[in-house]
Amino acid sequence: MTSAPGTPVRVGVFGLLGSGNLGNDGSLEAVLGYLRAAHPKAVVDALCGGPEVVASRYGIPATRLHWYRGEYRTASRAGAIAAKGLGKLVDAVRTAAWVRRHDLVIVPGMGVLEATLPLRPWGFPYSLFLLCTAGRLCGTRVALVGVGAAAIRDRPTRALVRWSAKLAAYRSYRDEMSRDAMRSMGVDTAHDEVYPDLAFALPAPRAAPGPQGPVCVGVMDYHGGNDDRARAGEIHRRYVEGTTRFVRALVEDGRPVRLLIGDETDTAVVGAVLDAVDSPLVTAAEADALADLMKEMAAADSVVATRYHNLVCALRVGVPTLALGYAEKSVALMDLMGLGAYCHPAREVDADRLLAQFRELERRSAEVRRTLVERNRAVTEQLDQQFTALTAALFREAP
Repeated sequence: MTSAPGTPVRVGVFGLLGSGNLGNDGSLEAVLGYLRAAHPKAVVDALCGGPEVVASRYGIPATRLHWYRGEYRTASRAGAIAAKGLGKLVDAVRTAAWVRRHDLVIVPGMGVLEATLPLRPWGFPYSLFLLCTAGRLCGTRVALVGVGAAAIRDRPTRALVRWSAKLAAYRSYRDEMSRDAMRSMGVDTAHDEVYPDLAFALPAPRAAPGPQGPVCVGVMDYHGGNDDRARAGEIHRRYVEGTTRFVRALVEDGRPVRLLIGDETDTAVVGAVLDAVDSPLVTAAEADALADLMKEMAAADSVVATRYHNLVCALRVGVPTLALGYAEKSVALMDLMGLGAYCHPAREVDADRLLAQFRELERRSAEVRRTLVERNRAVTEQLDQQFTALTAALFREAP
């Protein structure tokens, strides 16, 4: 730490926060809760994708991550390409200037060391590399806290992710496979620990389904992974068709269905399912935060979801959950919570098999709920250990 004794610790939080992804924002909320409880004198601000949202929702000053506002739009014209290239240079200076104003910077959770969804190296991997490089050069400790990782085939992306991890002063992961992935990419993980996802630290309502609660179905604007760009359209079509068939089968059984999202981009899939099924039994929920998702799920009989943090929310609430997963991280999460048998690949949705898995899950509902109570108790204890370890590693000289 660089703060003089008695002065507030200056903490930055960094990432694609406030940009419409509820899981990312939930991870931020968990870390802010920790900071306010354990280090109330810390002065906190953010460098993030959606500064207006972060400032208004969480009450901390926030700065835009990218100088060029069209960073995540495809640049085709010469002027846009030039502006994006200039933005990369400007961002290097802006990031270093922001980092040096802090004693430490926390990257709260998120899959920042993976490319399980389409990702270009000059996007967020470059931003993370700038952060970790600036931290090393400026003497500011950068902490990757409870992050997700996966082996990356694309060489430029892999190099940026590997060096970001190596330059960070502290690393912890949300599952064993993330730590294994970084080790396989040449990062020394001997002192890196594994803890449950940060969103499990958020307060959750008690599950209280009615006589026949709805089935919550969390959908995703899914187009495959980073290596599937040539097949993205076909993967998306099959995912939407399979999910729609599953929802239609639930409706034919007279089950009310509540459609949920985990990112603003998922609303298009919600619309497609609503149009295809066209039943008053199918409705869509509005959610601006993980707390909204958990409130919906607490009233449900069961949850079937694709996005990782939709699954975290359902498991946190203690509702029987089936993962329509797109990456190994979903399998690892379900294994952690004792529901490893209830996973189905989003890439190849088989509506009949999915329905059979769902019915088996519901048949064991009471047993599953008891299991989740026990697993949540253990997860909460492990996250307490994560925050204790974070304080010991990064706040040794905090007032």
